[in-house]
Amino acid sequence: MRVNKLERYHALRALLLLVFSSFMSHAVAQSDPVIMNVAGEDVLRSEFEYSYNKNNTEGVIDKKTVEEYVDLFVNYKLKVKAAIDAHLDTLTSFKDEFAMYRDQQIRPSFVTDEGMLREARKVYDDTKESIGPRGLIMPAHILMHVEQQAPASEMEKAKVRIDSIYAALKNGADFADLAKRLSQDPGSAKDGGVLPWIGPGQTVKEFEDQAYALQKGEMSQPFQSPFGYHIILMKDRKQLEPFDSLKNDILRFIEARGGKERVADVAIKETAEKQGITTAQLMENRAAEMSANDMDLKNLIREYHDGLLLYEISNTTVWDKAAKDELGLANYFLKKKKKYDWDQPRYKGMVYHVKEKGDVKAVKKSVKGLPFSQWADKLRKTFNNDSIIRIRVEKGIFKAGDNAFIDKMVFKKDTTVNAVKDYPIDAVYGKLLKKGPEEYQDVRGLVVADYQEELEKAWVEELRKRYPVRINKEVLQTVNKH
Repeated sequence: MRVNKLERYHALRALLLLVFSSFMSHAVAQSDPVIMNVAGEDVLRSEFEYSYNKNNTEGVIDKKTVEEYVDLFVNYKLKVKAAIDAHLDTLTSFKDEFAMYRDQQIRPSFVTDEGMLREARKVYDDTKESIGPRGLIMPAHILMHVEQQAPASEMEKAKVRIDSIYAALKNGADFADLAKRLSQDPGSAKDGGVLPWIGPGQTVKEFEDQAYALQKGEMSQPFQSPFGYHIILMKDRKQLEPFDSLKNDILRFIEARGGKERVADVAIKETAEKQGITTAQLMENRAAEMSANDMDLKNLIREYHDGLLLYEISNTTVWDKAAKDELGLANYFLKKKKKYDWDQPRYKGMVYHVKEKGDVKAVKKSVKGLPFSQWADKLRKTFNNDSIIRIRVEKGIFKAGDNAFIDKMVFKKDTTVNAVKDYPIDAVYGKLLKKGPEEYQDVRGLVVADYQEELEKAWVEELRKRYPVRINKEVLQTVNKH
């Protein structure tokens, strides 16, 4: 049976496509080889390079070599894998936050010149409709400011002044000169009373009615508005210019006011409706399309995704867990207590200032026997619980040099103290800790940080045991050298 020319053509074309596809796949694999496999997932060299280069710029203090960075990167990928295995990526809160970050990168792709022009035309048409046939005016005015509820005497005084200014203008005085010297509208006075172009509805009715009744060059008689007394000189009038002459100005206005976001919103909604999908699905599809053609964008979106997962699982496994584990913190402190010894004594207590001598003992009595952390609340409720402030207190753990009163009264330093106004009696209460803290709360910040570090190490060790890691050392040698 003979194969016709058309069939041979299609067979040859299919073969060529297969060969070409295989060639391209091989070429891509060669240009971006697998640098490691973490927990069964291949990591391409480009992803590692993106992360390494971003975190090891010239300005970084603790700059790592490629080999040093490998462990940090592997730990990062292991934590993300653990988060995915814990299904944190299925949480609505995660999905919403990730979509928000991702869409910030994708939304600009929906803003086209055509969309911007359409938005500019809408702004123009809305403006033209609001202006209507009355057009735009550029008035100049002189104002004698009077508050609306001012006494009649002040109203009369302002009326006399505006009438005298009007008389001077009728006799040939220069409007701009009088506005600069006498007008009480500081915004326009410096410009000879001239206001910017305004349209209907942009000022109070009294002013608008008077201004729109004037032709170019005409001057109003004195009149009253909620701001006081005015005289208006109409400098110019016009209709809104054609769209083409204002187009570039409108486009700049739109961009300055965040109008691109509105353009993107409209385009996204219209595109999703046209394709018969949700806007969420549209954004996901667009992100996939753009990432396929832009490796930097792909890596950035992955960074958002993995970074959010890393934060969530690190917070629950290490950071928040350590900060809230009071028993764990206390036990860690007891094990490592010597680590927190001080190089000089501390005074754990307070210096307080009172008005009456009897309050010196009253303050000590109120907190005696209470945990140090409860002192502030007890003192506030006992002595400063209403509008009368009976005492002033500075509470903390002080070393020499931290507080002048503590230096003088506890550490017996020869120092000058500035008396607290209205509180002439100074006193201290607390204990001197010569070697180090007596409980972990005394150095809580340090203990929390160290406890977090211990939990982090234990967690990473567990992840290293749970998930396999394989590094392609040959590819590693080619980082930033291909």
